Amino acid sequence: MPFRKDFIWGGASASYQVEGAAHEDGRGPSVWDMFCKQEGKVLNEASGDMACDHYHRYQEDVDIMKELGYKAYRFSIAWPRIIPDGDGPVNSKGLDFYDRLLDSLLKVGVTPYATLFHWDYPYALFRKGGWMNPSSPQWFADYTSAVAKRLGDRLKNYFTMNEPQCFIGISYDTTEHAPGIHFPIWDTLLMAHNVLLGHGRAVQALRALVPDAKIGYAPTGSAHYPASDDPMDREAARKAYFAVEERTFWSVSLWSDPVFLGKYPDELLARHGQHMPKIGPEDMSIISQKIDFLGQNIYNGAPVRCDGKGGYEYVPRKQGYAFTAAKWPVTPEALYWGPTFLWERYKTPIFITENGLSCQDVVSLDGKVHDPNRIDFLSRYLRCLRKASEDGADIRGYFHWCVTDNFEWAKGYTDRFGMVYCDFETQKRIIKDSGYWYRDMIKVNGENL
Repeated sequence: MPFRKDFIWGGASASYQVEGAAHEDGRGPSVWDMFCKQEGKVLNEASGDMACDHYHRYQEDVDIMKELGYKAYRFSIAWPRIIPDGDGPVNSKGLDFYDRLLDSLLKVGVTPYATLFHWDYPYALFRKGGWMNPSSPQWFADYTSAVAKRLGDRLKNYFTMNEPQCFIGISYDTTEHAPGIHFPIWDTLLMAHNVLLGHGRAVQALRALVPDAKIGYAPTGSAHYPASDDPMDREAARKAYFAVEERTFWSVSLWSDPVFLGKYPDELLARHGQHMPKIGPEDMSIISQKIDFLGQNIYNGAPVRCDGKGGYEYVPRKQGYAFTAAKWPVTPEALYWGPTFLWERYKTPIFITENGLSCQDVVSLDGKVHDPNRIDFLSRYLRCLRKASEDGADIRGYFHWCVTDNFEWAKGYTDRFGMVYCDFETQKRIIKDSGYWYRDMIKVNGENL
């Protein structure tokens, strides 16, 4: 069976990873610009200064999306390009770029889906305390309003934030990502609360300025799955998926329960209640503003079984298990059980906002890029996603990560996730075999999987 008739097929990207033009047209520095300047933080001392030069080559990229039959493009807007100091005057030249991009997408029938924040936090705001500052939710709302006022006549689909698990947890707890500074648990929990308030205030701003907007949110998390068909293993996997474990900030429920259920998970309060920030009387109602869909980034998960005591335990992976070039496990079951558990818990329509893999892609002697492992990966994962839809999960769309190879954060340019190969020296684009496979799959809405 195919997916639902109105299923949205697309690709995704993020501003700092693709745009380049880091010092052009009034753009201010972000925490990633500063992080990349520090020796040893990013592999091979790489940066997003040029990236894929999407800022200048967006039309070529849009033409590729049209050729591949994309229904939608999920991109992010660079906050420091719009408001260079984060909370000061609006930079019209920065908005001009997104004006051009929107018009180009709409002209070829590709629906724009914008993520308002995908990690390039204005450095000027970081120096004011960043997400610890009590004004930070309003800063984000004001930036959202600037975007909505200029682009809201054509931009109707929004994700507020991408992967707070990463831009708080990996940035301020384990420190692999910008700004790469470790903070104690009480400060990171305060940041988390302000991030969630920022999400809620952004939703309020969008509702006021773009009444016909469709609004979502795009967290992530490992989508654990049952090790067997035993109902007890299924329940164990559900517990594991929403658990608050030692890596607190990688939790699904920490970031999604407040948004969709209006409360923090009990397990978080039991583990860190003494470290939680003060919750204002209106905070949870702001955070849980009704939104239209849940975006979820799912790449992999882990098998889980019942531990015989009402809890769960992880099942060791088999020797020689399949993994990607990024050394991530290949677990297609994650794209069945993740959406299934999310739908059961939150009853909100779901978009898979990121899914894909890094491959060791090379330009072959025939001038093409052959990536059969990516085609195999996607076939397996999308079959599981289709089955989740058939079994009742309300899944509205899928955005492959990513359109072009790009700057892969602390990995620099060593991981290639794109369906379009990018030569970062010449900026030449080559559509990989998987891109043409994806085009043909879109034509039949996944019926050929």
